[in-house]
Amino acid sequence: MVNRHRSVLFSVLGAVALNSLVTHTTLVAATVPEGTMLKETQTLVRNNGTEPQSLDPHLMVGVPESNLARDLFEGLTITSPNGEIIPGVATDWKSNDGRIWTFHLRADAKWSNGDPVTAHDFVYSWQRVADPKTASPYSSFLEQAHIENATAVIHGEKPVESLGIKALDAHTLEIHLTESIPYFPKLTAHTTLMPVHEATINAHGEKWTQPDNIVGNGAYQLSFWRVNDKIVLTRNPHYWDNQSTIINEVTFLPIASEITDLNFYRSGMTDIVATVPIDLFHRVKKELGDELHINPKLCTYYYEMNHEAEVFNDPKVREALKITLNRDIIVNRVKNHGERKAYGLTPPYTSGMGEYAPAWFEVSYKEQAERAKALLKEAGYSKSNPLRFEFLYNTSEGHKKIAIAVASIWKQSLDGMVEMTLTNQEWKTFLDRRYGGHYEMSSSGWCADYDEPSSFLNMLKSDSSINTARYKSEAFDRAMEEVVLAKTEDERSEMYKKAEAVLDQESAILPIYYYVSARLIKPYVGGYSNQNTMDGFYTKDLYLKEPTTTKRSRNSPDRHRRHR
Repeated sequence: MVNRHRSVLFSVLGAVALNSLVTHTTLVAATVPEGTMLKETQTLVRNNGTEPQSLDPHLMVGVPESNLARDLFEGLTITSPNGEIIPGVATDWKSNDGRIWTFHLRADAKWSNGDPVTAHDFVYSWQRVADPKTASPYSSFLEQAHIENATAVIHGEKPVESLGIKALDAHTLEIHLTESIPYFPKLTAHTTLMPVHEATINAHGEKWTQPDNIVGNGAYQLSFWRVNDKIVLTRNPHYWDNQSTIINEVTFLPIASEITDLNFYRSGMTDIVATVPIDLFHRVKKELGDELHINPKLCTYYYEMNHEAEVFNDPKVREALKITLNRDIIVNRVKNHGERKAYGLTPPYTSGMGEYAPAWFEVSYKEQAERAKALLKEAGYSKSNPLRFEFLYNTSEGHKKIAIAVASIWKQSLDGMVEMTLTNQEWKTFLDRRYGGHYEMSSSGWCADYDEPSSFLNMLKSDSSINTARYKSEAFDRAMEEVVLAKTEDERSEMYKKAEAVLDQESAILPIYYYVSARLIKPYVGGYSNQNTMDGFYTKDLYLKEPTTTKRSRNSPDRHRRHR
């Protein structure tokens, strides 16, 4: 899923023998260079790509939802514009052994209705995630964080009160883990571990996220929401760092069409695009190069096979499709944004991962195609009896273009032994089908929840609530269990590679490419950083500045027009 923001000191990815590991950092909000002239009207409009599935942080699974959550809510930690973990509601944290963590909360943290944010709010919220009644799709995140009793609570075997989190007092939180996890503070920036307001949920139930009801603790509050039109957030006057926030209002648009998104941007109706259209990328780069921000992104684009679907329960079929998915064509011809061909789930530039590539990745494509055809024949398929399956993707010109290319690649390289039928659905329905297991193959993109390999690999553990591939592997589960026993970073890295090797041997997924972020941002938007591989950003870190020149450009209007 996602990302977070702000800046400074925390590096614990060393030995697990933690000796009173403590973080203290300076606070950074929207940092405006000296001499910058700010626009009088600080209102930002950005495209979010789709209508959000939910505004409840405990029910979110996608990037569009997380973009909103970062503004509406705040966890114990957040991330800087450069992607470093820094204080959010917590001012500092410490652990002597990596198993018991103490977080001290800031006394001036408040909800948008003025109530104080306390340690009890986090206890309630994390228990709510674990509670089977909530049906949080991300409940397994608590297990992956190794929080004590998380598994038993999630499965209804123990009461929520037994979860390994407790309030020592109003501003001190103690968290008990079953294993020593030196990177645990990274996890606390995730949407699943953001707090929610208990009294509001008790009063309004499922309707608590409606504009008239919602209470959050982020830098912004929900002021308007018209489905399939726009969501408007305004500054939360009770936010602890409100005095450092500059943007007064931010509007999120649900434009699914990448062409429409670009047209809105060119006309001055938006300030930030969600995605640059594949077909127009080089034209956009030529005409709007100064406004195009490209940087590596901790995300992997892959095709997901439903392992419970009969058509994909044979590993020979999965391997045949994996080795003949011509990544050169996808990366260099279809996309050509600077993406890197993927051979596994975890990008090699993820902190603590390192380079790893399976042997098949270096074999010529011609040889791969011959092996794939032999594998399909062994599985009982032929040109007269082809492998047929439905491919599901959510509304996106990019997904469609890639899928058409992949279908053509398989049909040609495998001599008509594969027939893929494309089915397009809007975002919410697409997610419902995947999480319900009502699909055979689908497009999928996974973005890191935190900068560490487990953010990718935990997803495919047998007991993961977000394992929409329904992949079950004792060998993979065992490899992931061994990771937490690592004594050094080098040892942990090798164990992650071992886990990736299991995924490859079993052809669990069809990796295609590692993302880059290609985003258009108006030149008058300040505070955005290209250094954050987590890619997400907070509106509170941004500001709008007056143009340094009055020269008009047909691509960069000198008036800051707004979409209403």
